[in-house]
Amino acid sequence: MNLPLANAIRFLSMDAVEQAKSGHPGMPMGMADIATVLWREFLQHSPSNPDWINRDRFVLSNGHGSMLLYSLLHLTGYALSIEDLKAFRQWHSKTPGHPEFGYAPGVETTTGPLGQGLANAVGMALAEKILAAQFNRPGYDLVDHHTYVFMGDGCLMEGISHEVASLAGTWKLNKLIAFWDDNGISIDGEVEGWFTDDTPKRFAAYGWNVITAVDGHDPKVIRAAISQAQREKHRPTLICCKTTIGFGSPNKEGKEACHGAPLGAEEIALVRKQLDWPHAPFVIPAEIYAAFDARETGQKREQAWQALFARYRQDYPKEASELLRRIEGTLPQAIETLVHKQVALLNEQKPTLASRKASQEALNLLGPALPELLGGSADLAGSNLTFWKGAHSILHGHFQGNYLYYGVREFGMSAIANGLALHRGFIPYVATFLVFTDYARNAIRMSAIMKQRVVYVMTHDSIGLGEDGPTHQPIEHLNSLRLIPNLGVWRPCDATETLIAWYAALKNNQGPSLLALSRQNLATYARTPTQITAISQGGYVLSSAPQAVLNLIATGSEVQLIMQVQSALKAQGVAANVISMPSLEIFLAQEENYQHQVLQDLPMLVVEAGTTGLWYKLVRGKGEVFGLDHFGESAKAEDLFTHFGFTVEHLVALSLKIIASVA
Repeated sequence: MNLPLANAIRFLSMDAVEQAKSGHPGMPMGMADIATVLWREFLQHSPSNPDWINRDRFVLSNGHGSMLLYSLLHLTGYALSIEDLKAFRQWHSKTPGHPEFGYAPGVETTTGPLGQGLANAVGMALAEKILAAQFNRPGYDLVDHHTYVFMGDGCLMEGISHEVASLAGTWKLNKLIAFWDDNGISIDGEVEGWFTDDTPKRFAAYGWNVITAVDGHDPKVIRAAISQAQREKHRPTLICCKTTIGFGSPNKEGKEACHGAPLGAEEIALVRKQLDWPHAPFVIPAEIYAAFDARETGQKREQAWQALFARYRQDYPKEASELLRRIEGTLPQAIETLVHKQVALLNEQKPTLASRKASQEALNLLGPALPELLGGSADLAGSNLTFWKGAHSILHGHFQGNYLYYGVREFGMSAIANGLALHRGFIPYVATFLVFTDYARNAIRMSAIMKQRVVYVMTHDSIGLGEDGPTHQPIEHLNSLRLIPNLGVWRPCDATETLIAWYAALKNNQGPSLLALSRQNLATYARTPTQITAISQGGYVLSSAPQAVLNLIATGSEVQLIMQVQSALKAQGVAANVISMPSLEIFLAQEENYQHQVLQDLPMLVVEAGTTGLWYKLVRGKGEVFGLDHFGESAKAEDLFTHFGFTVEHLVALSLKIIASVA
């Protein structure tokens, strides 16, 4: 029943884990038969060109079993050598402990935090559907591929699996095929003590096609299940595969002992005998390499697609160019002109509006020129103001749209956005209240690790939220998000900064961006061309005073407060500069000369309606930070700001105290 070909995966996996003295051999040994059938007989890919647009996507959601994927990539002909496999889990290797996007060719996404791979796969399958609806024409199925995902019990225990599986069923993503590795084992042992869900019924309730009782070690049964899944036209498919973890290990198969630790040399020797594998570690017979090698077949598939695309380009030249632009991730040239013209208009009109509304106006401006923008909100579209004039909903399997209603699923929404970005062809933006980044945080972190262009639109950014109270008032969130590497956090003070923040987010193809936006209205300030340019540097002097003795620094809604403080100090004969700091970490990343030019070595008062700790990286003993190192209360926003000391009178007194202390 067991294939010698699958044993190549098993022994590469267990030998690499043994050499590294760490890793997870059990899952690769258990899923090797499923992987062999899928990759040799069904997967549409081109190892010589891992970025081929129309390839099938394969996601290893149970990413701890990474040697399964690395073995497959090596055997099928990707640029991943046997030496790379020998370097498993070692410094600077292409084969880290969990699959990492950007390390080895053919790794579609970073997985390891369980359940998120499934969510990414939902995003990829969704991207395929929308691109197909937008670009395919009669006789030209340019975008036509499947998304396959392997997942284990742990993925299904994570709450995110419920969020995204529900959406996949609602969206009718029939080209999404998931394989459940039903081996009954997790790190703590047999899962029957903590995982008794009726998983097939659960997925059937989501609207999935469910194929049950598949023997995960019988190639004939596996083959039939995949063929059946591919024939499904309206539903995603779950293939329930009963497997034995650590298959072939006489003393450890079916036990947690083989889940997350090397088998040991003695046990591996027994496995070699049990599975009749006489070859030394990392030695694969030539005939097995030949049986797995997908390079020639992949090149033929890709060449056929290229020929189809050449004919498409002749008949639909505009669409062909647009598809390539979007896949490459370049912005239309018109965007820069649009932004500059709108900034000039804002400078002239100086509207008063909440930055969440300014964000919507930015979308109204940029959206028509950016068909790759794919927005959505976690049941807060009317509050986040992410549904713009040209937005059209994607609902119930109809994919001619550009806006998604995610429902109350912040984590799933954000991880799906990562899948959309990874697939390419879209710039996803997703939204909720800033306080609910707590639900989405690990997916935001994964955006940052993978350096994916996802825009997080997070509104209701402070105690300015008001009566909903401390459960909804983000206090610690801004500074905690600023600590995530590669994440550009923006808290704009008016419509101009909001537009520039959006433009910066769109241009940033090296990581995600997060816009923290106000519920309350904010005045828009006139700026010189130099000041407008400086916004993108994270911090700049918004209002200078001759012979200033103090810097007043703030973000977001607190900028208009310190503008009033500046005027009140001036009435007392005290000169102070106002510095707007829409992105602290971007400012701190600037050259020291620029930072010195803005700060001028003056003492400073930093004002932000949030926790204070991170700001001391800027202050460095030269002043004070005034914020909120405690939770808020339920009351009108104006009452809260007054009660907590965000008043002109209190900040003037604090400013005078700082000046006196350095005199």
